[in-house]
Amino acid sequence: MKRRNKRPKLKTIDRVFWILLSLFWKPWRKSLIIFKPETVISWHRKGFRLFWKHKSRSIGRPRVNSEIRDLIRKMARANPSWGAPRIHGELLRLGFEISERTVSKLMPRRPPNARLAQSWRTFLNNHAHKYSIDFFVVPTVTFKILFVFIVLRHSNREIVHFNMASNPTA
Repeated sequence: MKRRNKRPKLKTIDRVFWILLSLFWKPWRKSLIIFKPETVISWHRKGFRLFWKHKSRSIGRPRVNSEIRDLIRKMARANPSWGAPRIHGELLRLGFEISERTVSKLMPRRPPNARLAQSWRTFLNNHAHKYSIDFFVVPTVTFKILFVFIVLRHSNREIVHFNMASNPTA
């Protein structure tokens, strides 16, 4: 873009010529334009269409393997309280690359009034003689964080073990 020859200087006579020309010949600007803006815009649109036509050559997404499809449906029937995020996570752990949205589309439809979660009473009956463990944090008044570990026995609602520490490795 560097010029070899310097740009010619416009003299007063040149300016007068262009002023007179613009007074007597109104469409003089159209003669100076090589391409109309509409032509350049149409070329750009055509190029854009060709680019995306080339970019999207493949038709649709690849089909989901029938093995994965059957596995999703089997997992959804066996675990009615699991939603698409949980099944998606389990499939990722098994090494299947699939999106959560695809999992939700492949899951069987459930009736709208189906109860997904079990009641607390059912949970206690199923785990009556078993233990549960929880680990959580408690913020204190002085803005410190305490880590709490607790073990409960369900049969008599007894605290079997309880520990608290300011450092979780303690």
